[in-house]
This record gives sequence, structure tokens and C-alpha cells, in this order.
Amino acid sequence: MSRTVWITTAAIGLGLAALAWSFTPQSLSVAVEGMPEVMPMTRPQPPADMRVGVFQTGHMDSKALFAYRGGGFDDRVFGMDVVVVDHPQGVLLFDAGFGRKVEEHAKTVPWLMRVTSKITPEVPVIDQLSGASLSPERLRGVVLTHAHWDHVSGLDDLRGVPVWVTQRELDFIHSGHPAARLAAQLGELHYEVYDFGGGPYWGFAKSHDVFGDGSVVLVPAGGHTPGSIIAFIHAPDGHSYALIGDLAWQHEGIDIPAERPWMSRLLVDDDAAGVRAALLRLHLLQRAMPDLIIVPAHDRRVTRTLPPATRADALKKG
Repeated sequence: MSRTVWITTAAIGLGLAALAWSFTPQSLSVAVEGMPEVMPMTRPQPPADMRVGVFQTGHMDSKALFAYRGGGFDDRVFGMDVVVVDHPQGVLLFDAGFGRKVEEHAKTVPWLMRVTSKITPEVPVIDQLSGASLSPERLRGVVLTHAHWDHVSGLDDLRGVPVWVTQRELDFIHSGHPAARLAAQLGELHYEVYDFGGGPYWGFAKSHDVFGDGSVVLVPAGGHTPGSIIAFIHAPDGHSYALIGDLAWQHEGIDIPAERPWMSRLLVDDDAAGVRAALLRLHLLQRAMPDLIIVPAHDRRVTRTLPPATRADALKKG
């Protein structure tokens, strides 16, 4: 064997070994020192007739292996779910899930993700609105946790509905970045930019109180995309939820805590260090508030515990 062939073979072997190592279990180091104090901005006062529900618009079948370091080969259902908040001041959707043209939209997904998962449409968000007696005209807006394809597909059927984004996320959509390809292809939607004029909230530096009563509070949590956010929702039944988008794909990312394997991070994360910081904050928040329900957007084990928004008693009739 020539020296060149030997060096090439060794390099390939080392590369494969490093790739395999990136899938092995490794938890993030949890250091409480220096982390912001976990204190609420205001005492939540959700109105008694506020309702929280969920639409299941589709799912992807994949393996835990790709979701977090140490995940095995067990099958996981990655739900494409939309959380619905019906508040007296208006109805909000959190993300838009799959739309009617999801098969066309899925062509914008990186090839490697398409071959390692199976995409299954269920019922598009526009059709589920009808089942919940909610017309698009009743929507105050769609709040994007971030602008990746599986969170914006349903916007294609909701043209004219305000789409709430941070300025950083809107800049990301217009940047030409491949991960925002579908959002850009949908054209100029009715984007509404909001800022974070409120103070610290539960370990995050800034906040935006949507209704002014503490029931829905948004905080910046860039990393997965530049302008991604977390939404804290406090329901009148005493349940509190943290919608974390794709900071973690499955709950183990918070529980352990553990980031995605290197290959998954390379495909989807804008700033791996930002994601790690957010995971650590959420892990510590879960320790401090064990009753808080942390909701990764794609962990169907969690989202199916929310009431279905199509049920007659789940959301008010419009």
C-alpha cells in the first residue's frame, strides 16, 4: 500500500470514528454559577375563558439517534404540531405545521434528512381551523418559534393572517439561507415584527408580554435560528407550558441535558453554542419549576398530552 493510500485510508477511518463518536452519550455540563435567576416578570393572570389546545398536522418517523446525543435506534414520532391559544383578546397559533402543499414543500428539506425520516401528512392546519369553528379571520396571528420549513408550511394556506416574527428572524428569512428557503419562497406574507421591551423572565434576559396579563410571554432564544424564541403560556387551569420550538427535538435534550449529534447540528442549527446555552437554561428552569411542561415542537409524546383543539370543549366556538 502506497503512503498516499495509507494516509487517505487512515483519514477516512478517523473521520468515520469521529462521526460515530458524535452520536455517543454526552451530557452538557450544568453549572448553576453565572446563570440568570429564575424569577417571573409578572404574576400570570390568565382570563378564566382562555383555552389552550393543539392541532396535529403531520409527523415524521425517525430515530432517537438523530435527536440527541446518546439516543438509540428506537423509533420516534416527530410531530408537526400547532399550539392554539384562544384568548379574549384574540386567537394565536404557535407555528403553522404542515399545509396542504406539504409534499411540494418537503422538497426544500436537505436530502440527508429526507432519506433518514419518513414524512406523513395528517390534517393541514387550515382544515383543522374549520373543525374548531375558527375562521382565519379570527386569528390575531401566527407566532413563529422559528422559520424552518416544517413550521411555516401551513402559512401558505393562511395568507393575510399576521405572522409574528422578531426582526432577526425576518432578516433570516430574507437572507437567502437554505434553511429559510421555503419561508422565502412563500413570498411577502403579512409579517408583524415585535420586540422585547420587557425585563428578564425565568432565566432569559428580555421578554414580550403579548396580552399584558402574563398569560403569554415570549423570550428571545436564538441559536437554532438567529431569531428563534420560546413562548411561555399560562392557562387558567394552572398548567404552564414552555414552547421551545426546535431547541430540542425530544424531551431528553432538556432532561439530560444533551445537544443534537454533530451531523444533526450541522444540518439545522445556526449557532450551536446558543442552543447549548438555551438547553442549560431550560434544564435549570425545569429543576426550579418541575410543574412547568416544556414542549419541544416535535416531541409527540408531549404535545399529545395537550387537549386537542378540534374538540368542541377545547376551544370556544366562534
